[in-house]
Amino acid sequence: MSRISLCVDSQKPSIAGRLGASLRVPSIAGRPGASLHVSSIAGRLGAALAAVLFACVMPAAFAQSAGSSGARPPASARLDALDKRITRLEDLNQIERVQRTYGYFVDKSQWRQLAELFTDDSTLEIGGKGIFTGKPRVLEYMQTAFGPDGAKEGSLANHMQFQSIPDIAPDGKTGWIRSRAYVMSLGGWGLPLYENEYRKENGVWKISRLTGPFTMYTSWDGWGKNALNNTWPDKFDPPPDLPPSIVYLTYPAYYIIPFHYPNPVTGKPFVPDKGDVGAYQAPPGTKAQIESMKVGRQADGTQAIAEPPRD
Repeated sequence: MSRISLCVDSQKPSIAGRLGASLRVPSIAGRPGASLHVSSIAGRLGAALAAVLFACVMPAAFAQSAGSSGARPPASARLDALDKRITRLEDLNQIERVQRTYGYFVDKSQWRQLAELFTDDSTLEIGGKGIFTGKPRVLEYMQTAFGPDGAKEGSLANHMQFQSIPDIAPDGKTGWIRSRAYVMSLGGWGLPLYENEYRKENGVWKISRLTGPFTMYTSWDGWGKNALNNTWPDKFDPPPDLPPSIVYLTYPAYYIIPFHYPNPVTGKPFVPDKGDVGAYQAPPGTKAQIESMKVGRQADGTQAIAEPPRD
């Protein structure tokens, strides 16, 4: 009995262990059957996807068994493309999970756990406070501004997140998300909109840049009665490492946070006016100021973003 083993390049993540048990192709016109060894996806995508894969791979297997050249790519190439599609979907899910996990850690003041979501060279910018650089400074900011780790009696700080749009760069190493949050706490209400960047390190997605401009602050009276100012660098400790990447006003003024992605229909970027106003680390034109402008900057929708694979 002949066998056809279908697998991807050994230098790439194998589909082995991802797409179902061994599949047997029946004999064709007296020819021996072919077993398609595609290792188990059990526990990940289930029997349903294995069946879909079977339906997808069988025509190529029959073509090989019958000696037909055909116009379709070889089965190994199709499995390689399928592996890339699955990896991309898994990456999108992981980015969303990291972002949502961040929100749950904020809820209960789990600052040490939260800091572990960040890369060592990450940046964090929330509201108008300014930019904090590096994982240790992320932890210092959280513990200094909001108190020590752990939920506290009489404390409320729910950080609810919605409308997340994740994306992955063509190289699969960098990702972004646009995600709205609604914050309710003892101090009142807040409305941040995240435009974050992520990096895949040793197969694990982490936050490399957190940018969360608050577009509305208010007390319990509500934004219709008591809209509050944006935060600023010296409003509370600790002081930031760099000034805000952009100076903007909160509601009733408005600020359009730049989109990391282009228009999904036209493919054209929408780049709102985001001129730098009065936020200087050093005198304008100096080397220190030029270098500071490269840190913690938001994506603006003009960079190449990987589109979903198309058949």
